[in-house]
Amino acid sequence: MNSTASKETSLHGVHKGLGALFTDFAGWSMPVRYASELAEHKAVREAAGLFDLSHMAEIHVTGKQAADVLDFALVGNLTGVKPGRARYTMICDADGGVLDDLVVYRLADEHYLVVANAGNAKVVADALAERVAGFDAVVDDRSETTALIAVQGPNAVKILGAVTDADLDALKYYASVPAVVKGHEVLLARTGYTGEDGFELFVPADEAPDVWRILSEAGEAHGLVPAGLACRDTLRLEAGMPLYGNELTLGQSPFEAGLGRVVKFEKPGDFVGRAALEERSKADVPRVRVGLKGQGRRAPRHGYKLLADGVEIGEVTSGALSPTLGHPIAMAYVDRAYTEPGTELSVDIRGRIEPVEVVALPFYSRA
Repeated sequence: MNSTASKETSLHGVHKGLGALFTDFAGWSMPVRYASELAEHKAVREAAGLFDLSHMAEIHVTGKQAADVLDFALVGNLTGVKPGRARYTMICDADGGVLDDLVVYRLADEHYLVVANAGNAKVVADALAERVAGFDAVVDDRSETTALIAVQGPNAVKILGAVTDADLDALKYYASVPAVVKGHEVLLARTGYTGEDGFELFVPADEAPDVWRILSEAGEAHGLVPAGLACRDTLRLEAGMPLYGNELTLGQSPFEAGLGRVVKFEKPGDFVGRAALEERSKADVPRVRVGLKGQGRRAPRHGYKLLADGVEIGEVTSGALSPTLGHPIAMAYVDRAYTEPGTELSVDIRGRIEPVEVVALPFYSRA
């Protein structure tokens, strides 16, 4: 990895001081782990982890027709989101292929925040800038001036409660509220990508190092550790959450991904990809996303082939040895005939055939 070619978040110096191992992720130099990714994973499940997500894109849409342009640009019903709430949705192309999956926050009647994945930041920003034409609304990409910090884990409420004025008990899942963290004005959201309770803090980029320090000090007594991208991936896999580029691609619609519920045909008016998505919703999906449980210590990985009686019937999209469950887990696309939980299949792991069983998603749910 040539770190000089990668963009750095405003927290890069903090990560270096913590001894992070870096990797290039979507053009950003990001901490993959600080010490042990297994210890970081365990901390998030049992105490709390502190993540730098500043590589994500933050695109604001404002104006009298902000809701209308998002209803046209995205597959979800954004008009129906109340101020202070958020929604998981997707942006598709005219053929119904997924450009990215998004979380959209409605901050006020005429103000939305669209959060896109780092690898698709320009694609989403360009698509919104194109689709806003003809609407009384403005698209403003503030990714460069915004940092994003997440506190995830069962102790997140205790940690954040010690440093903010916000009423955390009143903040529902998939909601946000303006808050102050020891003098720093932030947007505080109760969302996440780990399967745990937790919060994400949208912070002015130049204030992020101080906010990170405040949270770190508040978390010392509660087992908080800095956590990198490696454990974030195993956490989201255990929670059955899709990753763009693995479970979601431009070649698939939300229906192929098993996420057709995000497409709201009942909303009024046209939206980009509507006609194609209506056709794809009626067709039998040839392959379905499923969970897989393995044995031993050899985990199926992205791209490995799945077999039934020696015949290829699917492909693994994400896989790892689950730190929480202690056995291999994976998500995969398999032919419709092999999707019933309990179905026994095989996976080709570098020439060695290993047994796997189809199981329901998610693999892990917090109590």
